[in-house]
Amino acid sequence: MTVDDAPGTEEGPRAWSVLVNDEEQYGLFPADRKPPGGWRSTGFTGTEQECSGYVDEQWTDMRPLSLRSGGTQG
Repeated sequence: MTVDDAPGTEEGPRAWSVLVNDEEQYGLFPADRKPPGGWRSTGFTGTEQECSGYVDEQWTDMRPLSLRSGGTQG
């Protein structure tokens, strides 16, 4: 999940927050905005590159939580 907005301001690059949902899927969202419904902040904020690196380290299994924890499998 990303938002296509201006890449930054005259002061520098935009700050991003890493969000996670109930299925433990991660996304990036502008740090100056309230997370959308169903998403919550992980507490990590940085540049887009820093946040992407954090997501790469944390989100090692792309399957939704419901599949990883024995939910319906297809």
